[in-house]
Amino acid sequence: MISGGIQFRRGPLARTGRGAVARAVIRGEPGISDEQVEKAVAARMERQQIFNREKPPLFRAIIDEGVLHRLIGGRKAMRRQLQAILEAVESPRIGVQIIPLTLGVTTGILGGFVIAQLPEDSDAAYIESTTNGHVTSCPEDVDAVRSRYDILRAEAQPRHVSLTLIREAERLWS
Repeated sequence: MISGGIQFRRGPLARTGRGAVARAVIRGEPGISDEQVEKAVAARMERQQIFNREKPPLFRAIIDEGVLHRLIGGRKAMRRQLQAILEAVESPRIGVQIIPLTLGVTTGILGGFVIAQLPEDSDAAYIESTTNGHVTSCPEDVDAVRSRYDILRAEAQPRHVSLTLIREAERLWS
């Protein structure tokens, strides 16, 4: 299973037909060239193929509600992004929950992360920062990230409420 607190700008479900939102986020990197942007978008799209496997991983994401309302890549790109999330969650192997804005500051504001529970191997965590990401399988680090995930999941809206929020935001971008 893969689970993660998706930070405010990016995440594993950041996949529109042409990667418009991913492209806009990556372009925000100071000094990045068009070639580097396209290479990063292509890599991100390639990683999405894991969900097209015969037996894709279980995936659970927690998204801050602010992401639904932050214009990235234009109105059309935002609408397509939210439609892609709604399509993805039709799979019983993918779940998304929203952290409500009304909570204010949460442990998730510290940055994005992913926890990978690997069959016949130790779990690993990917921790994202402003400058780069870090992968660790150190049990103490993975446990600390898992604790953060558990807190966020407890604070997140239930699935049905989260999907309603995503649908409402998708209509706002129409």
